[in-house]
Amino acid sequence: MEKLKRFFWLCSGVHIPLLTKCEVDSSRYVGIGATIFFTGLFAAIAASYALYTVFDSVWIAMAFGSVWGLMIFNLDRYIVSSMRKEGNTGREFRMALPRIALAVLISLVIAKPLELKIFEKEIKGELVIMEQQTYTAQENEIRGRFANDRETLTQEIASLKTEIASKAEKRDAMVKAAQDEADGTGGTKQRNAGPIYKIKKANADQAELELQALLTKNDQLIHDKTRRIVALDSTLRAEIVALGKQKLDGPAARMEALDRLTKQSDAIWWANWFMVLLFIAVETAPVFVKLISGQGPYDQLLKVEEHTFEANRIEALARINAEMKDRAANLPKTESGYVTSRLDVRLNESA
Repeated sequence: MEKLKRFFWLCSGVHIPLLTKCEVDSSRYVGIGATIFFTGLFAAIAASYALYTVFDSVWIAMAFGSVWGLMIFNLDRYIVSSMRKEGNTGREFRMALPRIALAVLISLVIAKPLELKIFEKEIKGELVIMEQQTYTAQENEIRGRFANDRETLTQEIASLKTEIASKAEKRDAMVKAAQDEADGTGGTKQRNAGPIYKIKKANADQAELELQALLTKNDQLIHDKTRRIVALDSTLRAEIVALGKQKLDGPAARMEALDRLTKQSDAIWWANWFMVLLFIAVETAPVFVKLISGQGPYDQLLKVEEHTFEANRIEALARINAEMKDRAANLPKTESGYVTSRLDVRLNESA
């Protein structure tokens, strides 16, 4: 138990020899250190899962995930250990604002991969829908490239058939007119086949010849255009078969699927935000603990230690400056004045 306590002290970034002198603060820093440790652990797990969806390799994901977790752990440790309690809450809060903003950013980065894992089943279902939509969009794009040519050929075939039908209708009208002239039911109303009948019969025969010629020409054109339509359809089917369904399983696709799910379902939207807020609370907890807690014995000892170091530094500088003045006094007059002026400059800079 003692080893675990010291491990969490180490995680919190405290000066352990000082903390051992004030057991009152030990529990607080055990809690802060444990929070920092588990935040780094969550970060490693989240990064490992996110990288696994990219590389499909457990070992690569674990290696890079561990590095990311250690980086977050070290960053959190520095954020907490760099805060000092001075008894001025307003000033301390202003000083802590950048650290809080950084902690919120880190929590958002950590939370996203874990959200993807928690809602994995729902995301897989949405990915299937997205794959189908992507496939349909690509298929429609391919069909669109062939649609204009196919529509043009279809209209040309219809125009050729209409021309044949119009010519056949005209031929039928002429044949009927000649027949009516022959049996006396139309035209001159005379049953004897006279010159008028011969003219109408000749016109009907000419129309028949023109129709046959048109049929020969248009049937060939229709056949050619029909073959082109068949070739277009064959090429279209081949491209659709070669298209295949795109497998969506990357981080970007999963995040898009989660975003779509949150827009479709209020329950998932709330769950998603609760997850984000939970990680924000966990990540910012050490900072707020330092802010809301008063100055403890450890803070007082740390201040004394830092003040002692600063006093020793100033004393050492003063001793060095005194030695330099004594040394300058033993130099020749010209050189002594130059050294003394440089020494005064250094003293002003140190002050």
